[in-house]
Amino acid sequence: MPKEPRPRDNRKAKNSGDNVTRNLVIGMVGLVVLSGLIFTVLDKRGASDVALPATIESIDSSNNGEPLVGQILPENDYGIVFNAGLPIKIDIFEDFQCPVCKLFEDPIGGYLTSLVTEKKAQVTYHPLSFLGNGTKDDESIAASNAAYCAVDEGKFLDFHKALMDVQSQVENSGFLNTENLLTIGKKIGITSTTFTDCVTNKSKLVNVVAATESMQRYGVKGTPTALINGKVWERQSPVFDVNEFKAAVEAAAK
Repeated sequence: MPKEPRPRDNRKAKNSGDNVTRNLVIGMVGLVVLSGLIFTVLDKRGASDVALPATIESIDSSNNGEPLVGQILPENDYGIVFNAGLPIKIDIFEDFQCPVCKLFEDPIGGYLTSLVTEKKAQVTYHPLSFLGNGTKDDESIAASNAAYCAVDEGKFLDFHKALMDVQSQVENSGFLNTENLLTIGKKIGITSTTFTDCVTNKSKLVNVVAATESMQRYGVKGTPTALINGKVWERQSPVFDVNEFKAAVEAAAK
């Protein structure tokens, strides 16, 4: 994982260490917790505020796999856990607005999914708010909350992939509003009123706050961060390389 935090306005992956991560402002955790009192207010922004992006219209659910039900476990700081108890343990900390998270997801996300479906590792996702603006319309919180809601539908991995696929190039732009998040859900086959209520009411807010707070305990300083058996993975190549990540996972298994 990167060694130096990447400036917020830099959209390009750096060539070494933590240059591709975001510097964690310790006060962010406190801000998110404080803002939690506000976030129970419904997101009133609708489709009229932000037109439905073509990227959402193009979501293809034809390759979705069988429903995979993750567990939201307190002992994993309310992370979304697949294959709990397996000896190889991978933790992924991410913000759905983080452009570098997408740079990680594009080459490595499929491999992580294969570890889940083939039951080769315990994979825990920690969707959190790192780039949010600390208001009731905080899009990092809204997206992470919706991802937690998708867990109950057995669709977290599909929803996770869709969010990364359609990621906006501008943070806190209004893109990840309630209307669009529900539409993304429908595009991958989530149509239940339970999901609608969960997304609209931010019913999983407590999980998002817990994931954000846990960054300090795990020594996570930015997003994305991957831990392999509790150790931060620090890539050596200038870009995220699935073969390098795979080699690190296989080494941890020995």
